[in-house]
Amino acid sequence: METTTTTTEKKLQDDLKESAHRIWLAGLGVMAAAGEEGTKAFNHLVDRGREFESKNKDEFKAQADKAKDQFDKAKTKVEGQWEEWGDKLDEMLTRSLHRLGVPTRDEIRTLTQRVEELTAKVEGLKPRTAAEPVETAKVS
Repeated sequence: METTTTTTEKKLQDDLKESAHRIWLAGLGVMAAAGEEGTKAFNHLVDRGREFESKNKDEFKAQADKAKDQFDKAKTKVEGQWEEWGDKLDEMLTRSLHRLGVPTRDEIRTLTQRVEELTAKVEGLKPRTAAEPVETAKVS
């Protein structure tokens, strides 16, 4: 009876080894097929991609043009808004400076011109001494 049990166990072990070996071989077969078929499948997908691209090239360009137009519109709007905010900020700063009594550039320029005119008139009113040479006006 012991020989029957040992024979049965031995057969079971051999069957398990054979099954494991077959599973191993099936895995190797899958890898080999994937290597061969995978390259074919990849090349097939590349070909289909080329076909799709050439058929839809005009659509892709139209979409790209549409996206560019939308971007340009948004850019124009943002630039306009930025300029508007800049103008409002300038106005607010100008009003604030006026409230504080700070003169504007134009006011300073006008005042400087006026001071130069008055200085020239005052110089013209000063009495001349003999030691000072008389300047003659240059005729252009």
